[in-house]
Amino acid sequence: MRSSRILRNGLLGLLGLIFSSALWAHGGAAGTDTDQCKFELEKDHWIHYTAYQPNAYPAEEFCGNIPDVNTLTQLVFDYQDQRYRGMAIEFEVTKEPEGKRVFFQAAEKHKSGTVILNLPQGVQEAGKHLIHITLLQDNGERLDAHMSFKAGAGQPTSKGSYGLYALVLFAGLYIFYLSNAGFKRKVDEMIGKAKEI
Repeated sequence: MRSSRILRNGLLGLLGLIFSSALWAHGGAAGTDTDQCKFELEKDHWIHYTAYQPNAYPAEEFCGNIPDVNTLTQLVFDYQDQRYRGMAIEFEVTKEPEGKRVFFQAAEKHKSGTVILNLPQGVQEAGKHLIHITLLQDNGERLDAHMSFKAGAGQPTSKGSYGLYALVLFAGLYIFYLSNAGFKRKVDEMIGKAKEI
């Protein structure tokens, strides 16, 4: 009875860890103060950026390093400031240092504050790229921001993800230790022998 309760509570805790992995996104920061995936449009006014390659890495988010070239890539931009939602926004991606345009979307308004750009073939060449964002104000003023990323780095899993996987594995082993008397006895014997040395 007690071991089934321990097992149930352990599994619930493990599920909680797995489903809270969104807290680990972008370095585990809950706010934008340490978020590296953002553009500053004006002082203290930001657009958040996340890249996805859903066909190759369905559960991964990217920022400065996008692992593959020649595969569907989605660039997602979120701007929370209400005043930006009434402005038209233009996007361009260029290959650097040449400045060769690889993607362009003319200025449009996005009232929801979220823009998803689909690059069906992704970027074609490995190396440095630059995202250019321009917000067009009604008075004709332009707000420009830029952010670079590397494509073709081939590193789909962040170090934070490895840490999460190790934590989940450790939690699973600990639950098994608590719920299996034979395994617990063997581990305890090994620990006892180690202490004697």
